[in-house]
Amino acid sequence: MCTSHAHDQGEAAQAGAGRRGFLRATALLGAAATAGLALPAGAEAASGPAHASWRPDPDSRRFTLAVMPDTQYLFDGPSIDKAPVEASLRYLLEHGRDENIVFLSHLGDLTQNGAKEEVGAVGEAFALLDRRGVGYSVLAGNHDVKSSTTDQRGTTPYLDVFGPRRFRGKPSFGASPDGYNTFHLFRAAGREWMVLALDWRLSDLGYAWAADVLARHPRTPVVLTTHELVVEDDSLSAYGQQLWDRLIAGHDQIFLTLNGHYWPAGRATRKNAAGHDVHLHLTNYQNRYFGGAAMIRLYRFDLDRNVIDVETVSPWILGRAAQGLNELERQEIELSGDADRFTVGVDFAARFAGFDPVPARAPRPVAKVLVRDTVAYWRFDGHGDGTAVGGTVRDLSGRGNDLTVVAVGGGALSWSSDHHPDQPGHGSLEFRGYKSPLKGAYLRTVDKAPLNSATFGSGYTIEAFYRLPADWDPAHHAWSALVGRTGTGGAAGKTGDDPDEPLATLSLSDDREPQWAMRPLNQEGIATNWGQETPLETWRHLAVVNDGRHTTLYVEGCPVVRNPKAAAVGIASVGLPWLLGGYEYGGRIDQILHGRLGDVRIVGRALPVTSFMNH
Repeated sequence: MCTSHAHDQGEAAQAGAGRRGFLRATALLGAAATAGLALPAGAEAASGPAHASWRPDPDSRRFTLAVMPDTQYLFDGPSIDKAPVEASLRYLLEHGRDENIVFLSHLGDLTQNGAKEEVGAVGEAFALLDRRGVGYSVLAGNHDVKSSTTDQRGTTPYLDVFGPRRFRGKPSFGASPDGYNTFHLFRAAGREWMVLALDWRLSDLGYAWAADVLARHPRTPVVLTTHELVVEDDSLSAYGQQLWDRLIAGHDQIFLTLNGHYWPAGRATRKNAAGHDVHLHLTNYQNRYFGGAAMIRLYRFDLDRNVIDVETVSPWILGRAAQGLNELERQEIELSGDADRFTVGVDFAARFAGFDPVPARAPRPVAKVLVRDTVAYWRFDGHGDGTAVGGTVRDLSGRGNDLTVVAVGGGALSWSSDHHPDQPGHGSLEFRGYKSPLKGAYLRTVDKAPLNSATFGSGYTIEAFYRLPADWDPAHHAWSALVGRTGTGGAAGKTGDDPDEPLATLSLSDDREPQWAMRPLNQEGIATNWGQETPLETWRHLAVVNDGRHTTLYVEGCPVVRNPKAAAVGIASVGLPWLLGGYEYGGRIDQILHGRLGDVRIVGRALPVTSFMNH
């Protein structure tokens, strides 16, 4: 809902500020690091409280997965320099909270030769994360082990340092019997996720183990990491194709893969056996200045926007900014090319529905929807799709504000089971209005309905769910109304603005913008609230809330920008009916809704967002 969205916007701003602050916060750290020197013990201890506060938020719908590709040139025989890797790992510790970093994945080739001293040095760097309990995965690349072997190669210096013993005691960790393949579970956005970290070369046993892990976690979305898969844009290596054919294509849970080994960075998208997109990303910067300087990719997941925003930065070079950067460092401080900074669109709910469908929200009993001061409540469930609406549609509030069908030009109104996912009733009305010649059908309250004379001087809340079809055309369907009151401003003695406009209407403009236009009791003219363009084929919830003085229009629980500050008390009335789906001008029906209308409720007071029908 919108309250969480506002919180997330704050998080985004905080994250941006955190990144800017990092330039200052790490300047001295970077200066110490450039000489290849470890921080003094006192310096690390001083930063302890900030590190200790690192705790990812498991419920925020925004979180970050960090990725570190090939660091082999930093750990090459006598040329060992831990500083760039440590700078990147300290970034995770310092920014774990404002970035909501949930996990780090290294993509292999930690070292150049897989020698004991090399692996030991990079293992010491990763101890920074071990001491703080940060979740991460590593995997063997062809330079960490003998490249001609599979995961059945037996013991190696890599396995001695990064084998299962390193992660022992973590309930979210599992390893293959050989120790070279691992899975890691973490929580983010209120659910479980998995990183499946696979060896440089899988044996038949490795493939069987990976398939078994996926089978034991059938509803968990998976990010697969390995050293070799994508070789360049839109192209897989021979081994990558094998991995696709034997494992990825047949497991719908795998929605994203990450690999290094080749350069430059590239991307591919493939359809799996279920017909869903799998995003396959190659990231590797060892060919760039300082062996890539332990650059990291930040995959910022945003489940509200349905995107993954990707950014590539070098914390080590950022940390050197205070002492001045050389020419190559200035080019590498942050990569902004299309292969390094981009956004991937993922409709997460739809993408995961095949293996982890979100259960539909059950309909709510009428009694749960009848909050205090409910004046009218109409819902349209329990009828067969496409059958005509006839007779009377009852007001379920019990206040007697029943509706009758009015047909124009031979038009008809029908029932539909389609509904907003958060709607109390699981049904809607199908309106088929057309402007010229005027045709369709709408609903009006009966002549003696109490609602007809209500003026709501103490405030009101009007709510409606609606959906516009793909063939909605402004030339034929603009300015139709969802809910409105008949009677003109002129008839009510209010001649400001256009006296032929109705006393109240919640309409849709030619740009599909919802507009609440009405004549308050305390002014002659028309007061208006405007929302933004309505997307087609998408259910929306609208709420108009007046607290006795001011009116606010909400879309999906979020206040719109054009809410007037002027006082607006009540709604003028001349005792005539209210309409659903009809718009009256000059005392005559002028337009009829083209779309679907779900539950409609009118309450005689201002409701908080948490009491709206879509909560």
